Amino acid sequence: MIVEEVYAKTILSKSKVFEYTINPYVGCEHGCTYCYARFMKRFTDHKEEWGKFVDVKINAATLLKQEIQKKRPGRVWISGVCDPYQPLEKKYELTKRCLEILLKHRWPATIQTKSPLVLRDVGTLKKSDKLEVGLSITTADENIRRIFEPNAPPIEQRIENLEKLHFAGTKTFAMIAPLLPKAEDLPTQLNGKVDYVLIDKMNYHYADRVYKRHKLEYAMTNNFFTQKKIELASAFEKEGIPYQFLF
Repeated sequence: MIVEEVYAKTILSKSKVFEYTINPYVGCEHGCTYCYARFMKRFTDHKEEWGKFVDVKINAATLLKQEIQKKRPGRVWISGVCDPYQPLEKKYELTKRCLEILLKHRWPATIQTKSPLVLRDVGTLKKSDKLEVGLSITTADENIRRIFEPNAPPIEQRIENLEKLHFAGTKTFAMIAPLLPKAEDLPTQLNGKVDYVLIDKMNYHYADRVYKRHKLEYAMTNNFFTQKKIELASAFEKEGIPYQFLF
């Protein structure tokens, strides 16, 4: 893993999902095969393979302290193009410090991660009802998870994280994106652990190649997504969990 400390010019950026986004890192150690954030390489001039480099914006908190004074309050997505709690966060604590600044100024924020490290900040998270945490879970099958997310935490651990956060009083959600095979088994496992669920197919630019390499019988076709919509809608309604399809 090539890690470089850099000084960013700005940290609070406009977002198409929420009003703003904060990305304390460029690149992600998880290196998931389907990650839409791979497009970042076009702008950063990194020659390394996705998942093999991370730039650490060591002045992220300093910038946020300055920028938050000048911006109109709005919901912040943490993060749009990296996992804010990837392993390097344990050392640098950039996400933690930015979160504390947002809390101090009473700004709302939505955190999206795959990492159990988010539990480190549960004390901060439960101080505000304007903060919510989502765990990305793409499938209920560990074999499929290992193919697409070999460096990400196990599924069971992510579900346990949601349960602990939910029990601590934090608003939680599951992000089933990208929707992978065997995701239909997730609703029963998420019962009592989330306030709602979002489902999206996201970017499958690399998926077909991965399927062929591992000789999987699944295919990313319209029929696949239509069938999964039916199965997931039925399962979530049975469990009484609010859900929304984003495709």
